[in-house]
Amino acid sequence: MADQTFDLVVIGGGPGGYVAAIRAAQLGLKTAVVEREHLGGICLNWGCIPTKALLRSSEINHLLHHLDEYGFAADNIRFDLAKVVKRSRGVAKQLSSGVAHLLKKNKVAVFDGAGKLAGKGTVAVEKDGKPVATLAARHIVLATGARARQLPGIEADGKLIWTYKEAMVPAAMPKSLLVIGSGAIGIEFASFYRNMGADVTVVELMDRVLPVEDEEISAFARKAFEKQGMKIITSAAVKGVTKGAESVTVTVEAGGTSSQITVDRVISAVGIVGNVENLGLEGTGVKVDRTHVVIDEFCRTGEPGVYAIGDLCGPPWLAHKASHEAVICVEAIAGKHPHPMDFGNIPGCTYCRPQVASVGMTEAKARAAGHEVRVGRFPFIGNGKAIAMGEPEGLVKTVFDAKTGELLGAHMIGAEVTEMIQGYVIARTLETTEADLMHTVFPHPTVSETMHEAVLDAYGRAIHF
Repeated sequence: MADQTFDLVVIGGGPGGYVAAIRAAQLGLKTAVVEREHLGGICLNWGCIPTKALLRSSEINHLLHHLDEYGFAADNIRFDLAKVVKRSRGVAKQLSSGVAHLLKKNKVAVFDGAGKLAGKGTVAVEKDGKPVATLAARHIVLATGARARQLPGIEADGKLIWTYKEAMVPAAMPKSLLVIGSGAIGIEFASFYRNMGADVTVVELMDRVLPVEDEEISAFARKAFEKQGMKIITSAAVKGVTKGAESVTVTVEAGGTSSQITVDRVISAVGIVGNVENLGLEGTGVKVDRTHVVIDEFCRTGEPGVYAIGDLCGPPWLAHKASHEAVICVEAIAGKHPHPMDFGNIPGCTYCRPQVASVGMTEAKARAAGHEVRVGRFPFIGNGKAIAMGEPEGLVKTVFDAKTGELLGAHMIGAEVTEMIQGYVIARTLETTEADLMHTVFPHPTVSETMHEAVLDAYGRAIHF
């Protein structure tokens, strides 16, 4: 058992934890990471990255079945699910190895095991119930992430009822499945399986899919999903499941009536809970609210010398939020006076088909906050590049403060909008006005021109629609 002393110890090696460790090392702090499973965390190994690899495969499958639209023909189109999954896992493994290399390059010590607080400035590391090391540190960052929330009576069993983990590595393609929850995770899996040929039903408790998005974008998305053959039931609750040998009958209550839907598999995507257990928080000043650790603007907990970042601290549950919090946290520790996180400038992306991306306030929230607004819209059908790509289905919407010209929010649906949203994020971060955006020259022909036109439209100046 090794006893070692560090300036900073990070518990958890996900996109928050490993970024915190690398930034700390860059600032000259002797740093260690404690990780019990996979460097890169859920995002890299079982979330953001491997799901995008799967979704890419499903996009190709969709394209192959629409080759005639581009002047091609092919017979006997098929896929090998095992190879699709293998590619996804290979992408995750490659990047996980990359994280290990980055930590080694930055001289960050990595301890394989589960870490917990064991007194002031002390982290105990265990593996399979056996002590590995006792680490001393002036600063300890908790970055243990979160896990899928389980619905009582509808707990995942790994066979018939899946969480995201099982949904990522199916042994066989189900002919039908039901997804509970239409947030980003639920809709991405619904999109993957539908594009791979499965019959998909989505059940959402709220009155619309993707409920955190702007209402117009949600409505546009629903129409697109239903056009693809998805069945969507909103304002509905799953009241129970009955398992068969190779199927599940789901009782769904909507509009005061109950119905039963039998499918091969169910995916539960109803949110996440923080991994606050077994961290040694008892007897400390660390406060936990609804499974998430409470922090201030510089990620400090109520316990001196203990910090927390990422999904462990609550929404938005996004890897890029965790990484940015990591930098803020560590730079504050090092006395660098970073700016606190502006949550209004964190973009959200959903990689379904069509993609959805947004930043800032929805139109409804802007009005509710008392803003007099100017709203601009521009459809992809008015964009030459989108039409040439065969992707005319999309919409860009901008929301401005009518008095100041501040960009309050931007909302997009369509091909590659997850790549384009950053333009609006930069605009908000730099506090640009509508005039700055109007005077920006957008290259032609690009889909990004829709962003310019949506700004122009808010002020009655759209050219191409």
